Amino acid sequence: MNRKDFLKKGLLGATVFGSAPHLSRLVENKVDELNPLKVVGYNHLPNSNETVSDNIIIHRAHSRGTADHGWLKANFSFSFANYHNPERMHFGVLRVLNDDTIGAGRGFRTHPHDNMEIITIPLKGTLEHKDSMGNTSQIKAGEIQVMSAGTGIRHSEFATTTEDVQSFQIWLFPKYKDVTPRYDQLRLDPVKRKNAFQQILSPNQNDEGVWIHQDAWFHMADIDQGKTLEYKCKRNGNGMYIMVVDGSASILGHTLNKRDAMGIWDVNSIAVKSENPSTQILVLDVPMTLG
Repeated sequence: MNRKDFLKKGLLGATVFGSAPHLSRLVENKVDELNPLKVVGYNHLPNSNETVSDNIIIHRAHSRGTADHGWLKANFSFSFANYHNPERMHFGVLRVLNDDTIGAGRGFRTHPHDNMEIITIPLKGTLEHKDSMGNTSQIKAGEIQVMSAGTGIRHSEFATTTEDVQSFQIWLFPKYKDVTPRYDQLRLDPVKRKNAFQQILSPNQNDEGVWIHQDAWFHMADIDQGKTLEYKCKRNGNGMYIMVVDGSASILGHTLNKRDAMGIWDVNSIAVKSENPSTQILVLDVPMTLG
């Protein structure tokens, strides 16, 4: 399988369903514009809604793609499903960062994935997960879940009937294709990210957090107002995609508010200063090229 076919299979490996009968129709996934991915890199073009310099992009929260299916309200940092923006196809191997709100008792019926590393970070509520590997679990706020889809898996995720769920779903292109599918989830200790970068994901099985088949590291931090933290890039050739989950922060002279994001590459470290009584940061430290 050539790389284009590999990418196409990974991009088109998801369909979205609701739980109510009138919502059970397929929501088409039209992520089929593959040409920009043939040369994999930061792949962003200037436009009037973004601040762009030689090695910095800024994605404001309001500039993301959106979808409202009633039971599902989603914001897309990168092209996904019916949202297609050739200027926002991916950031290195980071292909998807969806900010979802799923209605109580609703969710994603059983659907397939392959050759993608899929990470779910619930921010509020509980997701009920079932998959073709036999895993049945609840994923709660304060936890992280990872699936290496590899040769192929099928799974479903629903919000419990008691409350809506807010979560990030993140997809990364894997370092290797057709690996054995795997599943893992982990409870995170919030104390470890108080005015510090807590590692929640890495490529190393014996390291802190969950692990995936890619040279990527994820960190979260809860930063008090006026406090500055330094984040050091974990690998030469990686870039950093930094999202302000809540609050506001100053990074390289730019103020980012809730759900604003900055992508930066060709630097060894960044300083993040909280401009809010409590600012939560998510850093995705990812390779800027495949292979």
